[in-house]
Amino acid sequence: MNLAIDVGGSNLRAQIWDGNIHIDSMSTKSKNIGVAAWIESILSKHKRITTIGIAYAGQVEDGSIISAPNLNIDKKDIKKFFESNYDVTLKIENDLTCAVMAEAKYHNSKNICALYLGTGLGLGVVESGKILRGSHNIAAELGHIPYKESPFKCGCGRSNCIELFASGIALRKWIQHYAINCEPKLSELKKISDNKIADIFEEALLYAVGTAITLFNPDVLVLGGGIVSANPYLLEMITENIDKHALPQALKDIEICTSNIDGAPLQGALLLKDYND
Repeated sequence: MNLAIDVGGSNLRAQIWDGNIHIDSMSTKSKNIGVAAWIESILSKHKRITTIGIAYAGQVEDGSIISAPNLNIDKKDIKKFFESNYDVTLKIENDLTCAVMAEAKYHNSKNICALYLGTGLGLGVVESGKILRGSHNIAAELGHIPYKESPFKCGCGRSNCIELFASGIALRKWIQHYAINCEPKLSELKKISDNKIADIFEEALLYAVGTAITLFNPDVLVLGGGIVSANPYLLEMITENIDKHALPQALKDIEICTSNIDGAPLQGALLLKDYND
């Protein structure tokens, strides 16, 4: 049996499959339990699991967790730990790497970007049919490119990351900063009582999308994540204004769309068992 896990900034989600048969699904809050401890609890109940694929909202390399600014880490050498103590094979990738794997399969594209807005802002890139990784598997960390100085500190330690302007974390921080009477959660941007929050978010998002398109020249750019789902107007806003933020040649024949996959990082984690890069 195969265990696929999506470790997000707010939630842990898992699915168990036996071939093409879905056996079970489960979820919990990320703050409730460490990832390794949660996996161990699943393995204790489902002893036929032989492969584990993890989509992780942080930096990973060679089966180890390097950093996860928005998460608590209970086992950094997670691949070594589980393969040494259990009869399993484990593969772990950044959550946006997993998401773009699933999106590339869905769109049958060899040049695709997946830009997801949830707790943070992340980007995954497939170029010429290969995952874009860089020297240490941190290529395309779009959420941490320098943008503007902010009154806040990012989980990475800096105060000018674009993730501080366009993400779930950003919404909460700016709502609190301006003392707006609004529940600080992933809400509909247009229903926040002060429009400047939406303006800050939209300006940064356009910058992020334009940067991704100009740098990577994809055939398809997919927008996903909880904020995109809650704010469908964002797709129209981007398509109407992106010409001011990306090179014309990079925009030629590009398809900009929202994700049609339910849980792309989780579906990508399931693909890891058959993926050799």
